[in-house]
Amino acid sequence: MELRNIQRVYLIGIGGIGMSGLARYFAHLGCIVCGYDKTPTDLTDELRNEGIQLFFDDNSDGIPKSFRDLDDNTLIIYTPAIPKDSEILNFFQKKDFVLWKRSQVLGLISKDKFTIAVAGTHGKTTTSCMVAHILKDSGKDCSAFLGGIASNYQTNVLFGKSDIVVVEADEYDRSFLTLYPDIAIVTSMDADHLDIYGDHEQLTESFKLFASQIKEGGKLIHRKGLPLDSGFTYSINEAADAMAQNIRIENGNFCFDFKRGDLTIANIKLGIAGLHNIENAVAATEAALLVGVSAVAIKSALESFRGVKRRFEYIVKNNNHIYIDDYAHHPEELRAAITSIKKLYPDKKLTTIFQPHLFTRTRDFVDGFAEVLDMSDELLLLDIYPARELPIEGVTSAMILERMHLPNKQILGKQEAIDKVIAEQPELLLTVGAGDIDQLVQPLKSALENV
Repeated sequence: MELRNIQRVYLIGIGGIGMSGLARYFAHLGCIVCGYDKTPTDLTDELRNEGIQLFFDDNSDGIPKSFRDLDDNTLIIYTPAIPKDSEILNFFQKKDFVLWKRSQVLGLISKDKFTIAVAGTHGKTTTSCMVAHILKDSGKDCSAFLGGIASNYQTNVLFGKSDIVVVEADEYDRSFLTLYPDIAIVTSMDADHLDIYGDHEQLTESFKLFASQIKEGGKLIHRKGLPLDSGFTYSINEAADAMAQNIRIENGNFCFDFKRGDLTIANIKLGIAGLHNIENAVAATEAALLVGVSAVAIKSALESFRGVKRRFEYIVKNNNHIYIDDYAHHPEELRAAITSIKKLYPDKKLTTIFQPHLFTRTRDFVDGFAEVLDMSDELLLLDIYPARELPIEGVTSAMILERMHLPNKQILGKQEAIDKVIAEQPELLLTVGAGDIDQLVQPLKSALENV
């Protein structure tokens, strides 16, 4: 397929963060873009405001006439999260259209460009946004396809004039194996997506295969301790090829020194919070150095970086309340978020509202969730968000609760959780999860600000 010949693009699952980025990319190129998703969201509202036509009924009759006949100038993209019995999906299949996964299209877009791909079971979204921001802010420039809304730019896709493209490389469904990067960053390889991979060993093998696809002369950057045979390592407070040292909190800001061989970038004040984000910043700094960004420009960019929506995002920050929202949905992501909050606010009582994501993930990591959530002072636990899955008998949020030692814990509905926050007015609140818990953000914000 030649992308330059594409005139029309239909995306099945257009509302996903990755799919919406492709929708914006092709609309930017002047293509006619439309698509289907199950439910409207703030993101789909934004796409509509940008002139992209959306449909929320899985009915093939709603497919526009210009997309109904097989045509070499029409591109159909789908997400693997779409059910196989989707009427719209099956319409295009029966018409003999070639259906492309998002990852395959990203592979085509990045094929002839200098590609920086960021992979990892967690950390990849923030790290890829950091890399893109450093390149943009420094004037090096880039295009970028991101797995979150970069707060500096209020979008998940960036357009640049250089030949550099930054891509978030998704391990789900082995999607990242469509990429052949010049620079690859691997932030983490914890067990996840076991519904796809079966076991941790198979996941690990996929990451090794991804690392092996780096172009000749390219560079692999990975967190120290990962089971990868070669590459440039990074860490925090641990000997590695590149590391963060002298980590400290000054006036509520995380600060550190970057050290790599004879190069030291001292007194970096990170624009976002979190020990895990210092680690992400070390990886992003190394990638930026490899493409020729100066130490001075990197330091300035990291200080002006405002993070990613729903990644350790401050919703309320005043003298009475601190409310942080985070996308964490794996035990290690939860550990990173809670550890950072405890370090920032050691004297405040932490109330956590958590929505488990997927029945399989809850089943596979129930002990890990229980252990990490015990770090809270109070837990309000929501029901499992099923996403693409059907229920599994015996797998419920209660599995987590019954394994915890924390006395102050309970399972609540969404409105009950809002009511409890209104009544208790917690001084330190954290909402975490990858489902529809984001629907609580505005009501909780109002509950804490309007008192």
